[in-house]
Amino acid sequence: MFEIVIRYCHFIGIFALFSVLVVEHMLIKRRLTAEEMHRLARWDAVYGISAVVVLLAGLALWFLVGKPADFYTANPIFHAKVTLFLIVAALSVFPTVFFYRHRRTTRESIPVPPVILILIRLELLLLLVIPLLAVLMARGIGLG
Repeated sequence: MFEIVIRYCHFIGIFALFSVLVVEHMLIKRRLTAEEMHRLARWDAVYGISAVVVLLAGLALWFLVGKPADFYTANPIFHAKVTLFLIVAALSVFPTVFFYRHRRTTRESIPVPPVILILIRLELLLLLVIPLLAVLMARGIGLG
């Protein structure tokens, strides 16, 4: 039963991660009011929480429940999947810092650097590849 709960948390975390990133993409504009910036900062906090849930559940699946750790560790597809997740995490740092710094602004509006939208779109694109790698890995592709 513990494995089922961990897998469920992993899936819910993944869905939340992607969903929140889509929300951020929809809310971002060239200039944001203080209220909009505050809202984006809250959504970004949810994004961070969901990323931690995905990471912790993923580590539990790797080392505690399910298939033996060697099944994952020996598979280059798994390493590609983890690497993509880490790249997405790295790409999210700049937007997160930007939202955090401006979350309590009193200015009428804040200009948003264009790179923020580019980073969010790149995160979304890379996140779309991870489930493909997971399916390939689950089928044993990469082992052998």
